[in-house]
Amino acid sequence: MELVFATNNAHKLREVKEMAGSEIHVLGLDELDFHEDIAETEETLEGNALLKARYIHQRFQKNVFADDTGLEVEALNGRPGVYSARYAGEGCSFEDNVRKLLLEMKGQSNRKARFRTVIALILEEKEYTFEGIVDGIITRERSGVGGFGYDPVFRPDGYTISFAEMEAETKNNISHRGRAMQELFRFLLSKYA
Repeated sequence: MELVFATNNAHKLREVKEMAGSEIHVLGLDELDFHEDIAETEETLEGNALLKARYIHQRFQKNVFADDTGLEVEALNGRPGVYSARYAGEGCSFEDNVRKLLLEMKGQSNRKARFRTVIALILEEKEYTFEGIVDGIITRERSGVGGFGYDPVFRPDGYTISFAEMEAETKNNISHRGRAMQELFRFLLSKYA
């Protein structure tokens, strides 16, 4: 089975291709020669995921999925949430976002946070959504060089290391995106097995 992943994020695409295995062939947007950014204008993760999936589906008439992910920090009333990728402003880097988050968390004793991913799938003209959540804490400083985004400052519950310190396979098995992808793949395999 072939599915388009509506993302230009090379880190996400690599993670998802590693998770897909041999049953599902995941195409990136670059393989469709599509390099535009799709504006995330919705106020929810589900809304943004659906917006991106619909855009690519209408453009290429292919089965497609898209995701949106947010880091929700309890002490910040759920921020950065849907704005996680551009928390420090439009055109900001991962490092800019992490710096802003750590600055806002300075002096906070409540470090609880969760990563949440929503995946929207358009398959044979029908829409489906899947969700993955992982709870953890925001660390006081960066650790690790793997992963991307907020990974150096997010430590999942039950672990003593950040996402950025984990082997890719371990992270993919327990992460928000990993959990949402497992739901998606279970659905596809049950439908087409």
